[in-house]
Amino acid sequence: MTASLMHTRNIAIIAHVDHGKTTLVDKMLQQGHVFRDNEVVEERVMDSNALEKERGITILAKNTCIFYQDYRINIVDTPGHADFSGEVERTLTLVDGVLLVVDAFDGPMPQTRFVLNKALRMGLRPVVVINKIDRPGARPVEVQNEVFSLFIELGATDAQMEFPVVFASAKKGIASLDAEVEGKDLIPLFDTIINYVPPPEVDENGPFLMQVTSFEYDSYVGQIALGKVVRGKVAAGETIARVVDGALVEKNKVKKILSFEGLKRVEVPAAKAGDIILIAVFEDLRIGDILSDVTDLGSLPPIEIGEPTISLEFMVNNSPFCGQEGKFVTSRNLRDRLMKEIRTNVALRVEETASPDAFKVSGRGELHIGILIETMRREGYEFQVSRPHVLYKGEGAQRQEPYEYLVVDVQEDYVGAVIEKLGPRKGEMLNMAPQKDGHVRLEYLIPARGLLGYRSEFLSDTKGTGLLNHTFHGYGDYKGEIPGRINGALISMETGETVAYALEGVQDRGVLFVGPGVKVYEGMIIGAHSRPTDLAVNPCKKKHLTNIRSSTAEDAITLVPPKVLSLEQALEFLEDDEILEVTPEALRIRKRILNEQERRRASKK
Repeated sequence: MTASLMHTRNIAIIAHVDHGKTTLVDKMLQQGHVFRDNEVVEERVMDSNALEKERGITILAKNTCIFYQDYRINIVDTPGHADFSGEVERTLTLVDGVLLVVDAFDGPMPQTRFVLNKALRMGLRPVVVINKIDRPGARPVEVQNEVFSLFIELGATDAQMEFPVVFASAKKGIASLDAEVEGKDLIPLFDTIINYVPPPEVDENGPFLMQVTSFEYDSYVGQIALGKVVRGKVAAGETIARVVDGALVEKNKVKKILSFEGLKRVEVPAAKAGDIILIAVFEDLRIGDILSDVTDLGSLPPIEIGEPTISLEFMVNNSPFCGQEGKFVTSRNLRDRLMKEIRTNVALRVEETASPDAFKVSGRGELHIGILIETMRREGYEFQVSRPHVLYKGEGAQRQEPYEYLVVDVQEDYVGAVIEKLGPRKGEMLNMAPQKDGHVRLEYLIPARGLLGYRSEFLSDTKGTGLLNHTFHGYGDYKGEIPGRINGALISMETGETVAYALEGVQDRGVLFVGPGVKVYEGMIIGAHSRPTDLAVNPCKKKHLTNIRSSTAEDAITLVPPKVLSLEQALEFLEDDEILEVTPEALRIRKRILNEQERRRASKK
């Protein structure tokens, strides 16, 4: 093994959402002298996507590199949410070790279990970082024991069980090997990575071989593939082969090779085994494709990606407002965009349907699909989506459905309300444990469809103070019917602009989703009815002028502020006979059949 390979470390940082891994990467980059001393650096610099910055979560896995002493440490920052597990699964193939970041207060959470299980099954060497040790109520020693128990539960090998533990405060940029001793910098973490994570296990002398795990785009050379060279070396100008399912598909010359230095991409003349690189060579690559020496076609195991668990329909917008707000509105636009997405979003499935204007899209969860919808509307697409449904396996008595492992942290006062709601949703309680500060942690195994539409209820029941986290557990027996939405809908019977006078009369019937001055159409849902039945209302009715002066004529109209639904809340609200209209400017919930008389006739069939 060459000296340069001995001084290379490839690691992925994995954690539950909001346990501080992206902040830790920020500090590692700073103390690795990636930035100038006088350079202004924004927080969570690795979260470069606009949606990532807004939501405070990592959606796309990203690569960077730091230099410590004479070592090169390649770092992959991975998503913490299980809905983006496709990103985690493929990027773990790039690395030889993982930093498992765990909150010193929360301890291991559902996504911690999920990503750690993936890493252990791939034989990666873990380094545990117990973060936020300066947080009030932190319990680093107890959390260390909980992590140890989790390793045992997940079947870690003896070598993996001997994981080193680093106690850190990513916000302060400090780390220590002793929970009682406050660190001064991240040097203990760097040293632990170098001493414990092995160098890449690759073949330096064989013919060139690498697997495509991600893509970037360059305006000059087009598609650039990211991957780790697992065998041999490659140079710019060389001719290499693209191999799919063991067969040669095409040959081409390497246009450009890029390596990572901090957050920059630096062009290099060649790359060798163990390097994580970007390579511009073929135009139509897919994730999992093999790039190989032309004289000795190689092969690698396919990248295993978990199956989707929910699906919904993407449809061309046919509402009365169609084509008014979006740039891309046709079925061809929609199809091309979805087909482009599945080239890089490996956990997504897109299928044609009997209708040329509708496509079945399957993903790992509501957030996974929701991010795609939000991205598309920001790009100028206008379309409609149906209510999400879970994907079953088998038929009849053999039918199985996906289950979620659910962890709920709530104050003691709200435990009863949560248990009462999860019962009818077929949730099975696994554990109930008191926490500090009057909180209780509930652990459930629950059908995935039992969680559809529950988050909004949960936040209402806990007055916004509860935390709800879940991850895919596996398939199990079908649990029978689960009650759906308990509220009917307030449906506009007119097309026009909402008027405060009319809304004042309607708001007593339920919760409004729109305020005055909003354009609506017949069949559009403007609120949730306080009763289980749907109710047609006229939100556009104006007050008629009269010669007679009323004693109440000067009374001010008082409106309750409308409940403006987010994308996820709108998807949760939907019933089977409803669809969500998505445009760059608005989200509108509507009935599939807009006319009230036609809806009544259809309901009698």
